[in-house]
Amino acid sequence: MRTARRYIAREIYRSTTVVLVALVGLFMFFALIDGLDKVGDHLTLLNLFYLQVLDLPNHLYELLPIGLLIGAVLALAGLAQRNELTILRASGVSGLKLLGTLWLITIPLVAGAFILSEYITPAAELQGSESRLALMGRTDGGRLSSGYWFKESNPESGGTRVINLHKLDGQGHVQGVILYEFRADDTLKAYVEAADGQFGDGHLALSSVTETRIEPQSAGALANAKVPTSPISQVIKLKSRSIPTSLTPERLIARILTPERMAISDLLDYIGYLKNNNLQTDRQEVALWRKIAYPFTLLVMMTIATPIGFMQTRRGGVGIKVFLGIILGVGFFMLNQLALNAGMLGNWPPWATALVPSMLGLGCALIVLLAMEHRHPLALWWRQRRLQRKPA
Repeated sequence: MRTARRYIAREIYRSTTVVLVALVGLFMFFALIDGLDKVGDHLTLLNLFYLQVLDLPNHLYELLPIGLLIGAVLALAGLAQRNELTILRASGVSGLKLLGTLWLITIPLVAGAFILSEYITPAAELQGSESRLALMGRTDGGRLSSGYWFKESNPESGGTRVINLHKLDGQGHVQGVILYEFRADDTLKAYVEAADGQFGDGHLALSSVTETRIEPQSAGALANAKVPTSPISQVIKLKSRSIPTSLTPERLIARILTPERMAISDLLDYIGYLKNNNLQTDRQEVALWRKIAYPFTLLVMMTIATPIGFMQTRRGGVGIKVFLGIILGVGFFMLNQLALNAGMLGNWPPWATALVPSMLGLGCALIVLLAMEHRHPLALWWRQRRLQRKPA
């Protein structure tokens, strides 16, 4: 069985690679065509190719489940057409045992997807975001036209602090820093501007600082509409200032990346930061559960491909199997997106949003596979009905 497993694995890996190259190339081609109208003085055609290369890991990660389904269908259909699956079945290999073999074959793909998701995709997404900002003046992810915004508690005053960063240069270095410091009663305490800053372990080191301190009596003085007897604000210029903060370089990166393209460890840390500052975490939690369920999705794709590969090829050949595999893959992708949108609108638990489509696909595939087994009661009942309908 080990020799057969290696042979089947080689066929599936080869077919999946061919399908992934075709799908990724197709998606990159359309993205390239869509970006041609942005080519100009600041964005050259070479820059556009560079941005598309940085998107390659994300395309590969998103298309791997569909590519695995179509590739497995192609490989199993080829084995069935050459009667190699028939030989395995005749030698005593049941459908469920073959399915277990296919799951073992999927494990290296799961490991590769984990490395791609945890290390390669976040780094490429970060570089792509900074490159788009430099070349096009905008970026995807969490950046607004006014920059990146963060909110956190202020341990010095017991209030809150809002931080606006115009540009992230990587490794915790930032430019164009603006801080709004509020007291516990939500009145403005200080307005701070700095040319640049550096996030370190629990602190933000600012340079070229202009701080406007607002006195507590300022609100009352303005309400009386009289000339105050003492200044209500004070402007101070400092060469440097260190501010305690819960933000880290990793959390700055998490703000740039879309949740689906972040590493699991970064997602967990960022969710903890958002919860500590009473910020919404729904999208991040759903993205975390979807990443956890991703290996299970690959197993579901292989399970769906198994009964399609067992279908007889005399009534339409391999083309029908491939077409059916594509339809099922696209349908599963649409079901996944529908569950994501419905879960966000209906406030479903994050685990349900991520796992329900995969559980439905796995259940349907297992039912079909068991029904195709000759020794299964459902298959025997169906064959008896077919024999009864045939004329004598």
